Amino acid sequence: MTSPTFADDLLAQAARDPHAIAIVTDEDQVGYGELAERIEQLARQLRAAGLGPEQVCAVAVERGVDAVVAMAAVARAGGAFLTLDIDLPAPRLAALATGGGARCLLTRSALAERLALPVDGPTVLLDRPPEPDATPLPDPDLHPHALAYVSHTSGSTGTPNPVLIEHRGLSSYLRSVVRDNGLGPDTIALQLAPLGYDASIRDTFAPLAAGGRLVLVRRARLMRADALTQVLDEYGVDTILSTTPSFLTFLAQHPDAAERLRGIRLLACSGESLRPFLAAGGRSLLTGRLVNQYGPTECTMTTTRYEVPADPGTSADPVGTPIEGTTVHLLDQRLHPVPEGSVGEIHIGGLGVARGYGGRPGRTADRFLPDPYGAPGARMYRTGDLARRWPDGTVEYLGRADRQIKIRGYRVDPAEIEGALLGHPRITGAAVIAETDDRGRVWLSAHVTGPLDGVGDAALRAHLATTLPPYMMPRRFTRIERLPVTHSGKADRAALLRRARPVAEPAS
Repeated sequence: MTSPTFADDLLAQAARDPHAIAIVTDEDQVGYGELAERIEQLARQLRAAGLGPEQVCAVAVERGVDAVVAMAAVARAGGAFLTLDIDLPAPRLAALATGGGARCLLTRSALAERLALPVDGPTVLLDRPPEPDATPLPDPDLHPHALAYVSHTSGSTGTPNPVLIEHRGLSSYLRSVVRDNGLGPDTIALQLAPLGYDASIRDTFAPLAAGGRLVLVRRARLMRADALTQVLDEYGVDTILSTTPSFLTFLAQHPDAAERLRGIRLLACSGESLRPFLAAGGRSLLTGRLVNQYGPTECTMTTTRYEVPADPGTSADPVGTPIEGTTVHLLDQRLHPVPEGSVGEIHIGGLGVARGYGGRPGRTADRFLPDPYGAPGARMYRTGDLARRWPDGTVEYLGRADRQIKIRGYRVDPAEIEGALLGHPRITGAAVIAETDDRGRVWLSAHVTGPLDGVGDAALRAHLATTLPPYMMPRRFTRIERLPVTHSGKADRAALLRRARPVAEPAS
């Protein structure tokens, strides 16, 4: 049984309107017809090199049209892609390629020499294309459960875990993104997520599957608030499908943020709690739709979505209801459903659940469990996230089970403290972490950014005391120029923890 892929959806758009603009870059623009031709030619080359179903092809190219063509061509040839961010250190890339089971490499000559990736199989070079061939490429014989892509998520030991996502999950998900967000030929979407992260698949191929226009600019133009807002104006961007609350908070610091964001019809974020951004009044900067998404890499990017109202509450962190084809169970330690309103661990079932972790049978068995509430043979993913369900079915996210902070017996949500800090008129960024004193007692440390000259710790405590109980008061406030972020744009709390110095017990 042949299963249509996202590449087929893109090619169908090209057949309907080949002259429509598909991708706009800093230097050029590419129409759907030209994009389809490049995908077909490269897919034919990959097929000739032996790529087929259940074979992983590592894609190591610069951000740009080539990356889009490469991922789609691998799918069109029947293989599974493992996209690598070439800005990462070479040893890291080597570990990702090996752990992801890459048996083919798609790159350019100079990159192949510089990266020297340990791929035991053919290398296809984009800068050495074969003679054009107009012979129609037969559709690959793909089962819905065939492997579509490999994405990595860091394990507790820091070793990357290769997540194996199947075509049925990816195809269903991308179509739901198009449908649920109302994407179409009039959509102009900015590709924001770094290559190598699964979010880049969403913000690349959902707009193209809808017949929209994808804006692909240099990464340097996306890393500063003023440069990014210029990109939004220059290209008429109206849709951003992949960003993080940390990046939104950073963007909101631009003095003309509200004016620069006026053309955004849809902004979807994920990866962190949205509550600090909302508590700081960030929703008022957006006249368009703001969607809060939740979902782990192991479940094809997104599991639930929540349409944030124009005047949102900030006392909770709702992540919405499951997308089509997905189920969310809140279970206790015995895998029994918890009562409505009670806290349970999120277990996800449905089409998006990954096959498992490549080469990690023990970890796969620990996280991917038989789903007693699904069809025979169905599995569910144990997330390690805590939540409760509201009477209307909305899921309220409560944080990681393994990152819950207990202060004198109270469970503390750092996002609530961060939101309260961002309510201070002089604070532009905040991250709260837990540290331990020399007697093993847990305490809170707040790292803040902004023009805080003359604003002492006592003033910050007084500000927090208006909304927070004493046990949620940070012991220390550290002023820093800018919050560190991970490569994917999330606040890097691990970096803050490494930076923290040991603190002795305070004098009584």
